[in-house]
Amino acid sequence: MEKSVSPAKSGLVYGVLFGVIMVLEFVIMYIIGMRSLVGTSAGVIVNIANYLVLPLLFIYLGCTNYKKNLNNGFISFGECLKTGVSITFVAAFIYGTFNIIFNYMFPEFINEMISISKDEMLKQTPNISSKDMEVGIAMMKKFMNPLIVLPVTLAMYSFFGLIYSMIVGAIVKNENPQSL
Repeated sequence: MEKSVSPAKSGLVYGVLFGVIMVLEFVIMYIIGMRSLVGTSAGVIVNIANYLVLPLLFIYLGCTNYKKNLNNGFISFGECLKTGVSITFVAAFIYGTFNIIFNYMFPEFINEMISISKDEMLKQTPNISSKDMEVGIAMMKKFMNPLIVLPVTLAMYSFFGLIYSMIVGAIVKNENPQSL
């Protein structure tokens, strides 16, 4: 009797790779300088990569790996969902945990992000009232709280993972006729 690997466990490697790539992107952007990237195409490209391209790519790779190498050429729609959500959850956990640790190691980063946000708010809405500015900054500070960062990151990436898994699952699924 051969031991089967669950779809969620099979996606673990891809989730770790995805999470590490997001961490490396963040570190590179920090080294280059966040202020110089705000409002540029480089910042947009990184966001598109992190929220669209990379999740789709890693979910596709995880599902096809499970299908071809671990499940004899078969994968159900449900197994695609399990694989995809586990990949994005693991990646989000790695990235969210890194973000919390990074903010504790470099507390000036939060102040820099607040300053960048203030500048962008003023650029986009030059006649913004000081009260509206304070409300926006207070909301931003609230979402930088470690107790909020990790759960929100996990929920957001898991939701995207679910949606993208549905798309990938519709493409790569191959039901085992013996299980029907």
